Amino acid sequence: MIHRFTQLDVFTAVPLRGNPLAVVHDADGLSDAQMAAFARWTNLSETTFLLTPTQAEADYRVRIFTPGGELPFAGHPTLGSAHAWLAAGGDAKRPGMVVQECGVGLVRVKRDGARLAFAAPPLRRTGAADAMVRAQVAAALRLSDADLLAVEWVDNGPGWVAAQLADADAVLRLQPDFAAMRGLKLGVVGAYPAGAECAFEVRAFVPGLGVPEDPVTGSLNAGLAQWLIGSGRAPARYVASQGLALGRAGRVHVAQDGDTVWIGGDVAPCISGTVSL
Repeated sequence: MIHRFTQLDVFTAVPLRGNPLAVVHDADGLSDAQMAAFARWTNLSETTFLLTPTQAEADYRVRIFTPGGELPFAGHPTLGSAHAWLAAGGDAKRPGMVVQECGVGLVRVKRDGARLAFAAPPLRRTGAADAMVRAQVAAALRLSDADLLAVEWVDNGPGWVAAQLADADAVLRLQPDFAAMRGLKLGVVGAYPAGAECAFEVRAFVPGLGVPEDPVTGSLNAGLAQWLIGSGRAPARYVASQGLALGRAGRVHVAQDGDTVWIGGDVAPCISGTVSL
């Protein structure tokens, strides 16, 4: 069966500098096995499938697959899928706001100037990680416990745990031990000096899902933002950098508005056509 296909670069306005996403349109007829097989074949950090929503408030439904399995929510697939749906002629029920249905429920996506931004889902697990997890994080990052300023759960669906390091340079110097992660979905953040273009450098490691390092990660940045802003470690508006260690230049635009944290990013279309599945 022939499906419309789009590939985009997310969290960048310049193609090849962000995180690529494959999107299959009108995917209602595909089985779980077909979706999983195609995600393994693209070998991108995520591939999404646009389907008819099951909730009346939603504009579309999305399923999100990594090469290693399905996710209930992810950030760059949310922005990229919304962009692809709108570009294909999608007509949102609410002016200026797209409502996506996914595994964590309904996620709002709005226009934020030239870019899209999604409302960060609520955290499902918060607080400091216990001593066992903290020790595993230190081993996975090849660091001592003293190098970890904090290790916190920032789980909004995928299961993220986050480590804060002394600064952005410490984040960029990491040479992780992926075997030691043993299923951890691990994010790392460190601050840039005051006055720098970006407030933080972020890295994300998910070897258990076939993604040793993710180039730019919306769900992690959403969880980090809620923790960092809520604890006074970050201002209500900032820009995070991610992907430098992989030769990318992702930019994640964070803004708190009342009780909602919005995660924004540019999207650069790269490939459009059809795929036979």
